[in-house]
Amino acid sequence: MKEKILAKATDMFLNLGFKSVTMDDLANEMGISKKTIYTHYANKTALVQECTGNLFCEISQGINQICALHKDPIEELYDIKKFVMIHLKDEKSSPQYQLQKYYPKIHNTLRDQQFKVMQECVVANIKRGVEKEIYRANLNIEFVSRIYFSGVTSIKDYRLFPEEQFPVRTLMDNYLEYHIRGIVTPKGRKVLNEIINSNHE
Repeated sequence: MKEKILAKATDMFLNLGFKSVTMDDLANEMGISKKTIYTHYANKTALVQECTGNLFCEISQGINQICALHKDPIEELYDIKKFVMIHLKDEKSSPQYQLQKYYPKIHNTLRDQQFKVMQECVVANIKRGVEKEIYRANLNIEFVSRIYFSGVTSIKDYRLFPEEQFPVRTLMDNYLEYHIRGIVTPKGRKVLNEIINSNHE
């Protein structure tokens, strides 16, 4: 039952927002009593913490598996983006913003963990891209990896990028292309254009 509650709560939080979903909503959706939920989770904060922590672990493991395949670095970034989007269900309700506003401690812990995972992944990706001569050799790798993380987190702020103007999928695609175009060599640009063209077919 604990796993079922966790799965349903995660789904609802991502679709409706961490603040928007109440324990009553969750109980009604599952056809169980609130008491049953509280048997497994002391309060909503504990449930939010478990949901975000569990989701982070799933996504981190998936990213590690993708990186272990040692694909073309540009292709790898697109595969990671696709995998994350599936797991975050396109983040329809700006859950990131609600998490930051209403559960700042959980948000800050999660952001630190995300930074660590992404930093390792992006630094390794850039180094391989430079070796394969598809990324420019003169890049400041620490700067590029940190600015990439900064951008990925900033575009989730719906006040800056309202969804009606910037649909999530398009926004992620645009940001990834923006990042890659800034670091590629002419050889890498060909790879990028091929991927973009194949995605549009």
